[in-house]
Amino acid sequence: MNSQPARLTQGPVGSHLVNMALPVLLGITMLMAQSFIDTYFLGMVGDRALAAYSFGFPILMIVTSVAIGLGAGTSSVVARAIGSGDHRRARRLATDSLLLSFLITASLSFIGILTIDPLFRLLGAPDDMIPMIRTFMTILYCGVPFLVIGMVGTSSMRATGDTVLPSKLMVAGAVLNVCLDPIFIFGLGPVPALGLNGAAIAALLARGAMFVGTIYFLAYRLDMISFKDAEPGEIRRSWRDILHVGLPAAGTNAIVPVGMALITAMIARFGPEAVAGFGVASRVESMVLVMYYAMSSIIGPFVGQNLSAGKEDRIQHSLRLCASFCLLSGLVIAVVLALLSGVVPGLFSDNPAVTDVTRLFMWIAPISYGAYGLVMVVNAAFNGLGNPLPGVVISVTRILVLYIPLAFIGKELFGIAGIFGAYAVANILSGTLGYFWAKANAHRLCEKVA
Repeated sequence: MNSQPARLTQGPVGSHLVNMALPVLLGITMLMAQSFIDTYFLGMVGDRALAAYSFGFPILMIVTSVAIGLGAGTSSVVARAIGSGDHRRARRLATDSLLLSFLITASLSFIGILTIDPLFRLLGAPDDMIPMIRTFMTILYCGVPFLVIGMVGTSSMRATGDTVLPSKLMVAGAVLNVCLDPIFIFGLGPVPALGLNGAAIAALLARGAMFVGTIYFLAYRLDMISFKDAEPGEIRRSWRDILHVGLPAAGTNAIVPVGMALITAMIARFGPEAVAGFGVASRVESMVLVMYYAMSSIIGPFVGQNLSAGKEDRIQHSLRLCASFCLLSGLVIAVVLALLSGVVPGLFSDNPAVTDVTRLFMWIAPISYGAYGLVMVVNAAFNGLGNPLPGVVISVTRILVLYIPLAFIGKELFGIAGIFGAYAVANILSGTLGYFWAKANAHRLCEKVA
């Protein structure tokens, strides 16, 4: 085996974080851009296609939560194995994570295909749209194993400290998807116009290509896949270690869409225009928070390797650097969005009832973006430390203990502004709690290693 060095345990901490985060930032940005382009193309097909795509979005969010959880578990255990110098164990974990991901996602996809009709009726899809949704979702479900295994495989790559290669795969997959979209959606040459189903086929092919690329590089460049000497007992131990972090991480990510559904229900009482304005604001938010998504994906491997090497000073330094960056960048984002609040909403709608809600959100919520970024980072750090439960507690506290109750009170006292204010308060309090908890947790675990 070509031993993977514990590269993150040596050298300047800040340089490692920057060099790791920048490629991931590019990859995530491209994936988000691809999602926007998908929506744009389906809007050209028609409102029904766009509506069917929207009905499938919550299901895709749940699947993505599973993928993120399995990826977090894989990244954590592989990084700690590399940090301790156990390269055989790292390769075994990377291989077993792919097997586990396939078994879980194949089962979920099979169940998903069998339950398309009742599930989407429960979600409110009209009967005349069910056939369209059934075909579209069947194709998407077939691609789920490719999507999740690809994400878990790139998590193994990041665990080695290499974020450039997985980011190249993410960018290549997004570009391929965008190139295939118009061919299959609108038709080209011998390919007929398939509309909504064409978007699903394009996604299936792009994810399949990313899956093949991920397996190839893991096996032949990084030598992180091996099916030799795979004893059932060791495989079960690998799965247990991965799920120890992966299940709580998946649950943590699933809490967010659940909370958003409850908040959307509150805002819906102010009318459909308010929901539309909130939707626009959420899209703006997803774009400006992309840097924090990137940071959260690289801090886990960093703290994992350094924990196994017993280097607490590097972990604490990384947490301080991340906190400083989140808070300073959050202030900049808040100022920029406030200045742009008179322009950006008008790009999406000319209805004052819509733009007023978007503008209000852009004035209030961004005040807390730095703290929200810190929540993402510390939750990923807990996963990297192999102790995911504090991250679950922080996420549950942020959404269910703080945000939802405060939003209900704020709505009664101040209307929509109260809901947005509750969001800011929940972010600030949970970010503060998470930061100090992560520092204390890192100190305790490093003392055990020492």
